[in-house]
Amino acid sequence: MKIEDSNTEYKSLKKVSGKKADLKALAETLVCLANTQGGTIYIGVEDKSLQPPENQKISQDLVNNVLSRLRSLTDSVGIGNAIIETHSNGGQYFYFQVLPTTRTIATTSTGKILIRIQDKCYPVSGDELTRLAAEKNAFQWELIELKSINISQIPTQNITNFVNDIRSSERVKESVKNKDDFEILEHYNLINNGILTNLGALWLGSAKTRSKISYPITVQYIVYDEYEEKIKKEVWNDYELNPKELIIDIEAKANELKYFHELSSGLFRKQVRQYAPEVIRELLINAFAHKKYTISGDIFIEVYPDRLEITNPGSLPLGITENNILHTTHRRNPHLIRIFHDLNLMEGEGSGFDLIYELDSRDNKPFPIVKSDFDYTKVIQSAKIIDEQTLLLLDYLNSHYQFSQKQLIALGIIAREKKILGTELIKQLQLKEDERLRSYVAKLEDIKIVVSRGIRKGKQYLINPEIIKSAKLNIKPNLKTIEPYRLEALIESDLKTYPNSSIRDIHKRLPDVDFKDLQKAVYKLVNEGKIKHTPDKTYRKYFLA
Repeated sequence: MKIEDSNTEYKSLKKVSGKKADLKALAETLVCLANTQGGTIYIGVEDKSLQPPENQKISQDLVNNVLSRLRSLTDSVGIGNAIIETHSNGGQYFYFQVLPTTRTIATTSTGKILIRIQDKCYPVSGDELTRLAAEKNAFQWELIELKSINISQIPTQNITNFVNDIRSSERVKESVKNKDDFEILEHYNLINNGILTNLGALWLGSAKTRSKISYPITVQYIVYDEYEEKIKKEVWNDYELNPKELIIDIEAKANELKYFHELSSGLFRKQVRQYAPEVIRELLINAFAHKKYTISGDIFIEVYPDRLEITNPGSLPLGITENNILHTTHRRNPHLIRIFHDLNLMEGEGSGFDLIYELDSRDNKPFPIVKSDFDYTKVIQSAKIIDEQTLLLLDYLNSHYQFSQKQLIALGIIAREKKILGTELIKQLQLKEDERLRSYVAKLEDIKIVVSRGIRKGKQYLINPEIIKSAKLNIKPNLKTIEPYRLEALIESDLKTYPNSSIRDIHKRLPDVDFKDLQKAVYKLVNEGKIKHTPDKTYRKYFLA
């Protein structure tokens, strides 16, 4: 069995029978699944082992009673028929489908409204309720039929192109490839009983057909100079192209996104794209896939000398913020996203921003900034390289070691920061627990690329100085990574030249040293009796003992 996710939930049999039964809590799980995209609930399966206890038996009466009780504890929740299965270990369990609500909002019998984010349920209230109602309309958008348009009215070449792309994709199962053309279109919800859906019009229709969709994809590409004056504009608002053709055409005509930095690397020059092609593709796909197709508005691609801004209509999906976007998945247009994925146009669900973070780490660029309001979402990607020497170091490490995506993201952050507290690294990686940080840094420490200092919340990570030395890149030393005993000697030398100095005074002369590290070293020297200070607290001065 697969692990719990946004559409799958496992519950022990104890949750529905016996003294520890809590059907009200299970009803809340049904509500949160119904308010997102539905899902499957398995009863009698233990969370940790993902299998039922050996020889566990399930009676039909128990199943009927559980479903009857759940229906009475929820409102506007569709529950499918329950099926009893026997596991290979002899234990029985049962499961049932929770259908997504399309026009209404599911609630518990007590009026609670919840939504599903990844594998957890969260209550909805206030402004979020308005957003949830708007999302409901967005979920339904793809499957609404254009009653006046039959599949026979669609150009044959458009259908042939789509099914050929599907059959040639390595991401599509053989069972899908073996379907006939009509069945493939139905499988991807492009038609329903021969009638075109909105999604079908978007992919298969002519310009005239797409114009009948309320808000099809329209794009403006605008380039600005250093004074933010508009110097170029391209517009795609004639509905001639399907989403795939539109992306390819934008990438071909957006020459300003193909510029590069040129860096000195020994006897050679190294070229680094301002925006990696994969980053551009992911940002465009994200704008198309998560656009709210139930409100008007163009997708804006704005290119400035130092940054790229892509804005699409509609807020971030409910439950997703700029602070959890790296690890939270919530699909607004699930059927459109599936087509993008199966046509190899995008990464797997929830992994697009991971790829962007990986590529930005590799090229030593700032991570994208996400801004969202009720009617728009904007992603800002910087073109600048933070530090050329760090880029050369990362390039050296990538050519000599094989890193996973997580390791490369963590390595990029540590390299650009020179030295970083574990708590700050957790924050930048949008993690919630120390334990999850291990999957990012444990191997980097094992192979001695990253070293750590301190323990627990005071633990710091930095690139191993020996690695920097072996790279032979002539990287300038940085006081931010100075070892504690050397920093103490530096402070003593500074106070010998400038006695009666405050910590702020010392920091002004040693600006590259982290202020907290400097403060800690001064206090340590005081405790050891190597330096002394004046009695006043506010304007305390330090001098050698």
